[in-house]
Amino acid sequence: MQHQGAPGAGRARERRRGCAAEPAAGARTGRAPGRRRGGPSLLRAAACARCLCLPRAALRDREGRGASPALRPAPRARCGSQHTSIRLSRSLSALRGDCQEKDLDIMCWTAKSFIRGLSCSVKYCSKDNHLQKIHLYSKLKPKKCHILDWSGSTCNSTVPPGSILPWRFFSCKQEGTEIPCKIKKIASITPPELLYKDLLKSEQKNWNEISGRYKAMAKRIKKKIEELHKKYTFSSESPRIKVGESVYFEENGCIFLSKADDVDEGNVRILFSAEDLGFDDAFIQRIRISPDQRYMATSLKSENSEEATCVVMKLGDFPVVEKVIPNVFSFEWVSNDVLYYTSQKNLKCQDVFMTTFTKQKHTELVYTEQDARFFVDIYCTKDRRFLTINSNSKTTSEVWLVDCRHPFKSPVLVQARTKGVIYHIEHRNDELYILTTYGEPAEYKLMKAPVSSSGMENWQLVYALEEKTKLVDLEMFSDHCILFLQNAGHLYLNVISFVSHSVQSIKDETLVPITVFHNTNSKELHRKPLLVHVYGAYGMDLNMSFKEEKLLLIEEGWILAYCHVRGGGELGHSWHKDGCQHNKLKGLDDLKACIILLHELGFSQPKYTALAAASAGGVLAGALCNSNPELIRAMVLQAPFIDVLNTMMKTHLPLTTEEQEEWGNPLADEKCMKYIKSYCPYHNIKPQCYPSVFITAYENDQRIPLTGVLRYVQKLRKAALDHAGRTNKKGNWIPNIILDIQANGSHCDSSWEDSLNEVARQLAFLKKELEDV
Repeated sequence: MQHQGAPGAGRARERRRGCAAEPAAGARTGRAPGRRRGGPSLLRAAACARCLCLPRAALRDREGRGASPALRPAPRARCGSQHTSIRLSRSLSALRGDCQEKDLDIMCWTAKSFIRGLSCSVKYCSKDNHLQKIHLYSKLKPKKCHILDWSGSTCNSTVPPGSILPWRFFSCKQEGTEIPCKIKKIASITPPELLYKDLLKSEQKNWNEISGRYKAMAKRIKKKIEELHKKYTFSSESPRIKVGESVYFEENGCIFLSKADDVDEGNVRILFSAEDLGFDDAFIQRIRISPDQRYMATSLKSENSEEATCVVMKLGDFPVVEKVIPNVFSFEWVSNDVLYYTSQKNLKCQDVFMTTFTKQKHTELVYTEQDARFFVDIYCTKDRRFLTINSNSKTTSEVWLVDCRHPFKSPVLVQARTKGVIYHIEHRNDELYILTTYGEPAEYKLMKAPVSSSGMENWQLVYALEEKTKLVDLEMFSDHCILFLQNAGHLYLNVISFVSHSVQSIKDETLVPITVFHNTNSKELHRKPLLVHVYGAYGMDLNMSFKEEKLLLIEEGWILAYCHVRGGGELGHSWHKDGCQHNKLKGLDDLKACIILLHELGFSQPKYTALAAASAGGVLAGALCNSNPELIRAMVLQAPFIDVLNTMMKTHLPLTTEEQEEWGNPLADEKCMKYIKSYCPYHNIKPQCYPSVFITAYENDQRIPLTGVLRYVQKLRKAALDHAGRTNKKGNWIPNIILDIQANGSHCDSSWEDSLNEVARQLAFLKKELEDV
């Protein structure tokens, strides 16, 4: 369970090329691995005893249907080893539990959950499954580009970025008044709009004509996945939060209150029902309870919307709706009757408001961010001493503090933003504990400073990470903290005592550059279908969570390979920097080297190999399709980012400016423009023998413009046909270029049924392309 009080920049910030929204009860998906803003995920237990962030329903999550997405295959086998095993370990988000009053109780619960997560491997991957997981890595010379060493006011325009606005600014109005016209305006249709409609209509017609060949197989695959879903379903209770003698929990769109730990029908009463309030298609995303338990704030989000609605209830014998706030991203109770929240508009979050529930209710604008590259969210420190206002770009951050004892005082700056420096804040005993990339090496390190003098010049080093170590999470307690780390593929815990200043390590599991799964009973692996996965962006790890369709493919003899290329986050901050902006081609070199090495080691061959990617992973997948199409037979893309240059040239799009720190700014830098153009999938299409391609796209996708996907498909199909016409050989193979446009769903969310149908169609396509060779 993720606690909103973690010192993580942009707590689960949803990005254009991937969605990593904060887990939500009843959330259906989380399709693409997302870009979390600024630094590590920094997951938390609900240790505040008054905050609860509900995880996605594990059995309905697109990223991990059938088992919790927190269950990740963890390595334990080596290439050539006689004894091969596979384990499933709970990710750190699953190591969190209900808040207890004492730190010792929380630690005990966390430790028990960690052990319980490891024991799940017996249940889900017994020896009967005959699964083999092999970890491969190769130290190759950079020039050959083989696999690399193992390594995301309207009032006053003169207000500087990150300024605290005086209260009077909130009531400012722009000069000038628009006089409404009684004559109804007729919207003109521009030629680009007509072209878009024609392309959309053409692709929908093409899909209707070609989809029939996959229906029967897709139906069989869907049935098998549903059977596996039932087989591997496990009961998962909703997370609960204890406040004194009260226990709050969510089930099926309702929030319940119990007055004891032993919850039974006679001891539970309902506080909130999403359906009764008219939110039929929404799921509960987040819950916050005020310190005195008089108010409860809940956010609701529908499947096809990027924005959430916050509903504030006044609790009591008969709970009533006190306030409804639209377009909210994050919110926290600062005191018994003061709520801070951030508003989200057009995928941006730049304003922080304060609203009171006293006799004289009012709402004030507290903070506004002027720099479009920065995204703002808020959270409370674990001890609830401060509310932090976090303004983060992908490379830089700035934090302001609101004293929870004095919620009406203006926020205080911790450290002014410094280009390239990311930092996050926790608090203990009048000292700020700072996770930051400041200093050398440019990896995260733990520092501290007095609250009264928090500037960078007063930061003192507490703990520095080892080389090639990634900080995954931090948990703060009264006399110690726990760091969750990955180093050279090893996951371990460092316990730092603030009393004795000692460090203890607890090591477990292994991760390496290529992770390979296959059935140990499979013979002639060089003739088996191989499905390669890649992402490599925003410093995010490649998603390897459990899915029924993955198990289905393995049981049918397929080989699954995961390439942890540069640009991802498997080896920390530097691993990401080495694969973004002017280093993006390094990720492409890594992917090419991985596939070549797999083939050399006897894992399949090009005519049985397919590549799978989603969201920003489409950049590397599409680039490989242009540069080395002979390495693969087919490619499956989901909501892919494949028109990088045109997208980054359009500043009117909501996220283009802030994405510049990942891809560069082609408008301001001609060298950057040429570099992006050198790998952009759309701009490098040429007449040649392409693999077959199946793309799933969404009409309501606010992150990946459908126009770019339509143009890409048209251009790719024409290039493939031109090549076939020029060669004019007897029996010349023409690839299938298919675009499946979904009217429902979005970049981050689809219903269980819709996502199941999507997966079934994609697998049907892959089976026909690879198994019918």
